[in-house]
Amino acid sequence: MLKHRNDPACPARGFYTYEAFITAAYFFTSFARGSDTAARKKELAAFFGQTSYESTGHPKNTSIYTWGYCYKEEMNPPSDYCSPSDTWPCIPGKRYYGRGPVLLQGNHEYGAYGQALNADLLNNPDLVSNDPVIAFKVAILFWMKPVPPKPWSHGVLIGLWRPSTVDIAAGRLPGYGVITNIFNGRIECGHGYDSRVADRLS
Repeated sequence: MLKHRNDPACPARGFYTYEAFITAAYFFTSFARGSDTAARKKELAAFFGQTSYESTGHPKNTSIYTWGYCYKEEMNPPSDYCSPSDTWPCIPGKRYYGRGPVLLQGNHEYGAYGQALNADLLNNPDLVSNDPVIAFKVAILFWMKPVPPKPWSHGVLIGLWRPSTVDIAAGRLPGYGVITNIFNGRIECGHGYDSRVADRLS
């Protein structure tokens, strides 16, 4: 799994370590701690399937499926992702482009996630791409935390989420597909076949 994450071609080589992941995971008492081994493995597989896709990068003529965790930040971001906010005001000179295995993005997300993790990510957004424990904590928090109107990935995987009649009518049913919707549904879902969705399954 993730056999090329430390390849010389990967900008994030050496960053995403097992030790950092385990340290971050201990912060969340319910993450991948299902009632049995199969449930725990299922949640970990789904988590790494989604986050490895978000952080993938691969040379031409190679398989995308083995290059997860190759990047730790967005390459050539088109903007600083700063939106007006009284709660999470942008700090002059700071840029809130995608960082970490879930590509945390925007001053609102950096502010809210920083508050939840007791880390000043609004003033120090680079922590998400410089501190692997913070990077994994952000990713696991994204996994564990509902973002209305979407459900939360952890709840979907362990059966806590129940789709509403609106969800059912829209085809949002419990399973891996709705987790893709949580991660990137605005771009990848609701318009027929999308190869990116298939890539998340592989």
